[in-house]
Amino acid sequence: MATRPMTVRASTHGRFYFYALLGAAIIVFAGFAQSYFLKGFFGAPPLYPLLHLHGVIMTSWFVLFAAQTWLVATHQVRLHRRLGIIGALLACAILIVGTAVLIIGTRLGHNAGLPAPIIVCLSLANFLVFGVLVVAAIGFRGRSEFHKRLMLVATLNLLPAAISRIPLDFIMSGGPLVIFGILDLVIMICVGYDTLRHRRLHPAFAWAPS
Repeated sequence: MATRPMTVRASTHGRFYFYALLGAAIIVFAGFAQSYFLKGFFGAPPLYPLLHLHGVIMTSWFVLFAAQTWLVATHQVRLHRRLGIIGALLACAILIVGTAVLIIGTRLGHNAGLPAPIIVCLSLANFLVFGVLVVAAIGFRGRSEFHKRLMLVATLNLLPAAISRIPLDFIMSGGPLVIFGILDLVIMICVGYDTLRHRRLHPAFAWAPS
């Protein structure tokens, strides 16, 4: 009887991260369905190899996040920590390959109708935030309440590229304010739910840049 409330809380908390990841995955699929995941059905032009690699790395990050969430929920902490090494390597790959893709895309004129300097600055700033959050999460790996929240915000910070490609007029024509406004809304929903559930704003969310 004494352990039952803890089990219920752990199950509810696990569902929070599952639904947050599910929402992020839906955004990623909606944004890249035409140009990547279902490109064959939409007749999209072929992608150069580095862009394929970028897609594989980014998809792997979300798959790994899902696996890590499941491992924690099922109390397989040792395997979770081992896979964390792969996560750190994937984070480095995201920054390196993502920056290379950004440079090539800018040279090819893939700027979503915005001046190249704006695209480059916003994208590099987003990569910087992602890197800072992942490093902080690794630093707090021994404090799970901080670690998992920082990793969640880091993962959500990868969404702007997908958001900008969702085929809705108000997004396609709204520019950075709409794109990052949607990102902030997604993060605020997650932070708001967590805050209401625990009746306080967790310091990890209060500190995390977004």
